[in-house]
Amino acid sequence: MQFKHIAGAVALLGMAGAAGAQDTVVKIGHSGPLSGAQAFSGKDNENGARLAIEELNAKPITVAGKKVKFELLSEDDQGDPKSGVAVAQKLVDAGVRYVVGPYNSGVAIPASRTYHDAGALVATVASNPKLTQQGYQGLFRVNASDTQLGSKMALYAANALHLKNVAVIDDRTAFGQGVAEEFKKQAKASGMAVAGHEFTNDKAIDFTSILTKLKAKKVEAIFFGGYAPQGAPMARQMKQLGINARLLGGDTICTAEMGKLGGNAAGENVLCSQGGAILDKATSGPAFKAKYKQRFKQDADVYAASYYDAVQLYAQAMQKVNSTDPLKVGVAVAAGSYQGVAGTYAFDTHGDMKQSPVTIFTFKHGQPVPLTSY
Repeated sequence: MQFKHIAGAVALLGMAGAAGAQDTVVKIGHSGPLSGAQAFSGKDNENGARLAIEELNAKPITVAGKKVKFELLSEDDQGDPKSGVAVAQKLVDAGVRYVVGPYNSGVAIPASRTYHDAGALVATVASNPKLTQQGYQGLFRVNASDTQLGSKMALYAANALHLKNVAVIDDRTAFGQGVAEEFKKQAKASGMAVAGHEFTNDKAIDFTSILTKLKAKKVEAIFFGGYAPQGAPMARQMKQLGINARLLGGDTICTAEMGKLGGNAAGENVLCSQGGAILDKATSGPAFKAKYKQRFKQDADVYAASYYDAVQLYAQAMQKVNSTDPLKVGVAVAAGSYQGVAGTYAFDTHGDMKQSPVTIFTFKHGQPVPLTSY
């Protein structure tokens, strides 16, 4: 009798194992800077994707009659183009056909070819316009482009701050150059004089020489195309040199890291533009922020919500076409619309969002605080 009970239990376990084996496994690849100066952004992005995957697995979706189990494969591309291409090859070799990232435009542009050749879908916040101009199907920008980020910062500087004389510094990365050129273009169109355009790199920490040159030109604002690890010491050195000009930038300085590294030099004198509407005013924004903080014991930073949305976007499209085939899913993403935490995702023929609001932030008590969206 006892043997029958044991045999029955073994049979039930076998059936459960067989049922589990029938699940469809979908691997989501993440590529981002998980080490180095930009690791805070890479980890924040990864956490956004992880939160979405954990929620989807807790209440699994069904596609083609099978439960879907999502797995996250996250790789450190170090924010470096060569490493990014190597990571792309590693992910596609592991069977990844759905990717969130890369974060950096300089990484995303060369890596996108590897993903495209493998038939993988890519959802990225990399903002350089050249990325989507390559014509790759299945490549989606889930954020504003440099055109929107740079130009709207310039419009705010002209229309709200009434600035007349500005300067530009860029770090020569694909992102930094792109957003700086778009700011400069719109600044001139809005009637502002661009007194100078200086160059640095994404490893620099001393900007004294550049800033001294711009101080002599009596600029009212300096737009920096680059990242927070350089933007913060730039803000400190501006204060040390007695430069009263505002420091403006794109989404990569719209982060708590900027406030942390900049200290009392990063306050209301620093303004930045970030893709997306004000999260606190979005319908599901506050709930997302609360979930994120409960799970990771820290506040969500710039693009956690966008990465969360990207994973959910893939899942919704899979359900819509009743398939996990990336070719079919890609068609659904390209043609459809998804209401996420950070906005509504609907794409044009290039893979850019049809509408991507931009929010202007400043800093208070070391934290980015939204001012207005348009």
